[in-house]
Amino acid sequence: MSEQRPVGPVDSSQIPRFAGFATFARLPRIDEVSNADVAVVGVPFDSGVSYRPGARFGPASLREASRLLRPYHPVLDVSPFAEKQVVDAGDIAVNPFHIGEAIEKLQQEAEVLTAGDTQLVTIGGDHTIALPLLRAAAKKHGPVALLHFDAHLDTWDTYFNEPYTHGTPFRRAVEEGILDTSALSHVGTRGPLYGKRDLEDDRRLGFGIVTSSDVLRRGVDETVDALRQRIGDRPLYVSVDIDVLDPAHAPGTGTPEAGGLTSRELLEILRGLRGLNLVGADVVELAPAYDHAEITAIAASHVAYDLVSLLALGRDA
Repeated sequence: MSEQRPVGPVDSSQIPRFAGFATFARLPRIDEVSNADVAVVGVPFDSGVSYRPGARFGPASLREASRLLRPYHPVLDVSPFAEKQVVDAGDIAVNPFHIGEAIEKLQQEAEVLTAGDTQLVTIGGDHTIALPLLRAAAKKHGPVALLHFDAHLDTWDTYFNEPYTHGTPFRRAVEEGILDTSALSHVGTRGPLYGKRDLEDDRRLGFGIVTSSDVLRRGVDETVDALRQRIGDRPLYVSVDIDVLDPAHAPGTGTPEAGGLTSRELLEILRGLRGLNLVGADVVELAPAYDHAEITAIAASHVAYDLVSLLALGRDA
């Protein structure tokens, strides 16, 4: 915790939630404080998508929905914005016409933001952005454990012979040696695949799978226990594709699949990670053009809030 008392959100009893700047949870901008323990940063990029575009507008939509978030988390019993200086670091502007250049720029900017003790919760944007964020995390912490919430594996090799897309980041990450292959897990996967080889390749890369059906049958507590055993005390990166949720809970995404997690299940699993060595996280694939009544944006904002709260609690909380 910083020595200086953290600057918290705008007081919603004095200034209406629907007024003022739309920073995440109405928190101060990074240029308004002298230090940042946790920075929420947007990456409005969706050039790596394979179906519906629109996730480039995800950061703005998530911030707008986050206006309703309040400063005390009763389940985790923490006031994250009082424990840590949490800020909105704005958006990292990357080239929408050149995926390779965008990846390099994002990695560089993530390394700058985390050069001190600042930890990142990144809001996307499509899942391509996970690769440079993992590179930056591994450069600081060494190979990291990965907990990947998604309807899809995202360990395919190429799309149209292109190696860098939203369906390939975790294969590239394993190949680059930036993941701890003894502690890799997908959660919430479901739906048709291209073939059985998809699962065989994924297993060969080191991933364990907890499908959405597994969560339904085993329940949250058993799922959390299994994940915690696999992760141990390793540095952990959490990547949340909002399409891990069923389309009833998250219609605003690029590649929806029926039979997903409920928002309640996802949040409860995340809360079960309390005390682990979380070093960074992202929430991606929010595509507001397909959203209804901000259903997906609200869910995504609460996921980001829970991730910030876990970082505020810290290790062994």
